[in-house]
Amino acid sequence: MQNETLIITEENYQDFIRALCDRDRDLRNVVENFGEPPIWIRPAGFPTLVHIVLEQQVSLASARAAYEKLKRAIGEGFTPESFLRLSDDELKSCGFSRQKIAYTRNLASAIVSGDLDLTALENLSDDAVKKELIKLKGIGRWTADVYLLMCLCRADAFPVGDLGLIVGAQEVKNLEQRPTPDELELIGEIWKPLRAVAARIIWHHYLSRRN
Repeated sequence: MQNETLIITEENYQDFIRALCDRDRDLRNVVENFGEPPIWIRPAGFPTLVHIVLEQQVSLASARAAYEKLKRAIGEGFTPESFLRLSDDELKSCGFSRQKIAYTRNLASAIVSGDLDLTALENLSDDAVKKELIKLKGIGRWTADVYLLMCLCRADAFPVGDLGLIVGAQEVKNLEQRPTPDELELIGEIWKPLRAVAARIIWHHYLSRRN
């Protein structure tokens, strides 16, 4: 892993939040109004990556329901091998679309064949991780960025294509229109190398406003 790669931990998370709040008063207002955001960490590995693929273009609740059905269908030992033993009909009954069946089967097959080593990703730079993941059909930048942010805890991962992040940024920064991903990239320049922490603050605003 590159020396400059920052990892979010329980120990440094509050320091990172404070550093961003000192730098950006809009983020500071979120923390003052709603408190510090949860750290939102997921376990790295195949099951979580399947869950993130399920979250593409659907609500988090819908993806969670499909993922829970999948876990029950697999039973003990959620591995690429056990996943591949499920039929298309079984996956459809869990809520998988035809497209996501293809994507997740491709992912599982790549791990089984050795074309993708998820454990090895932990020692790669952010850009190298994204390059490895995006090689697979069905895994685009959003999926790779969310895996970097939530599973590998990279401090500067920034999923600019995330709708919640886009809408939240519009509200936090008091913008007339939703920023495009390119515009959000520019907005986030001030938050480097802690954009994943800024994303958590913005998501916290987005969710708190809607609860």
